[in-house]
Amino acid sequence: MLKPLLDPHFADVAPTSSVLTGYDEDHMLTYIRLLDASADGADWREVAHTVLHIDPEQEPERAFRAWATHLARARWITRNAASRQSAR
Repeated sequence: MLKPLLDPHFADVAPTSSVLTGYDEDHMLTYIRLLDASADGADWREVAHTVLHIDPEQEPERAFRAWATHLARARWITRNAASRQSAR
């Protein structure tokens, strides 16, 4: 796996592929940041602004969609990585 980008460009919607994509690999640090923020109970608006660089005041629907789909993808990756580890 290549080194994830520190500040990559974000798509409005995260991938929904059933396999890990290049986009996922590039955004692995972002996914970790989203999971950490979620675990800390951070407000989605703050996370969208800080992590995804989308202003929820200016673009509330886009910000929410990007935050929600990227967080869902991060959770999917976590679940699938855990299930692959337990299958070994």
